[in-house]
Amino acid sequence: MTSDNRQTRAGKAGHQRALDPTERFSEILFGLIMVLTFTGSLSAAESGRNAVRTMLIGALGCNLAWGIIDAIFYLMNTLSQRGHGIVVLRSLRKTSDPAKAHALIADELPPVLVSVLRPGDLETLRERLATLPEPPKRVFFLREDFRGAAAVFLLVFLSTFPVTIPFLLMSDAMRALRISNLIAVVLLFLGGYSLAKHSGGHPWRLGFAMVGIGVALVGLTIALGG
Repeated sequence: MTSDNRQTRAGKAGHQRALDPTERFSEILFGLIMVLTFTGSLSAAESGRNAVRTMLIGALGCNLAWGIIDAIFYLMNTLSQRGHGIVVLRSLRKTSDPAKAHALIADELPPVLVSVLRPGDLETLRERLATLPEPPKRVFFLREDFRGAAAVFLLVFLSTFPVTIPFLLMSDAMRALRISNLIAVVLLFLGGYSLAKHSGGHPWRLGFAMVGIGVALVGLTIALGG
C-alpha cells in the first residue's frame, strides 16, 4: 500500500478522486496476487468440480476478507495522517523561530517542491498557515474517507472475478485455468502500462515488467504456503 500518497491526499481539501492511479493499481495487483495463489494451486490430478468449487470459495472468501481489512487500514491511516496535519499546524503556531517553522513546512512537502522554494516562499506559506482557523481538537472521518475505503474494498474484491469467471463457465478445469492465467497476465500488463503512462515511464516495458513481478510474487506466495 502507498502510505506516502495517502498522506499527501489526506492533507488536501476539496473534491478529489478517492484513490490515485498508483494506489488503484496497487490494490488491483494485491487482489490479483491473492486470487492467483488459489487458481495456481489447482493441479491436473485434482481438477474435478469439487476442487474447483473449493478453490472458488477460498478465493472469494480470501479477497472479501482482505478487502475489508485493507479498507479498515485505509481509514485508520487517513485519520492518523489528518491528525498529524493538525499536530504540525499547532507546532507551527507555537514556534517563534522562522527557521524552525520553515523546516517543519519543508518536512511536509515533496522534496522536488522543496528544492525550488526559497526562504521567502516558505515564510509566505508560514504566514498563510497562521491565518487558518483554529484546528479541531479531535479528528473525524469525512465522506471522502469512506469513499476511498469503499474503493479499496471493491478493487481488492472485484479483482477476483475476471480470473475466476472461466472456472464458472467451463467444465474443463485445465482449460479454464489456462484462460484464467491469460486474463491475469493481460490485467497485469494493462496495469503496468497504465501506471507507466501516469508516471512518465515506458508503457510497454513496465507492462511486461509487471507481468514478471506478478508471476514472481504469486510463485513466492505459493512456495511460502500463502
